[in-house]
Amino acid sequence: MAFDISLAISIRGDAVNKRDLIKKMAQDARLTNVQAAKALDAFLACVQSSLTKGDRVTLVGFGTFATSQHKARLVRVPRRAGTVEIAARRVARFAPGLDLKLAIQNSVKSSRMPS
Repeated sequence: MAFDISLAISIRGDAVNKRDLIKKMAQDARLTNVQAAKALDAFLACVQSSLTKGDRVTLVGFGTFATSQHKARLVRVPRRAGTVEIAARRVARFAPGLDLKLAIQNSVKSSRMPS
């Protein structure tokens, strides 16, 4: 599976936003922007729903979305000369798959090569 890393280079700089992603999806899948937006929204809703339930979402080659639990902890605050407790919380995590890792590594190597 190949990933189009060129998507990461948008007109406004090096960040891709939701609108850019919808436009690229619409072009590649020959959909309207409205259809691509609905597909992306449905995907994001499914991932969010699964993570909220504590499930993981694995897209082979791309990566895995999961949650992890952070324990409550005390941190030192030098300005106040004391400590503050940070509450326990659940956070979302993403671990890239092998295909994505290789695509990124290859794009970095090719951009560093002299012309």
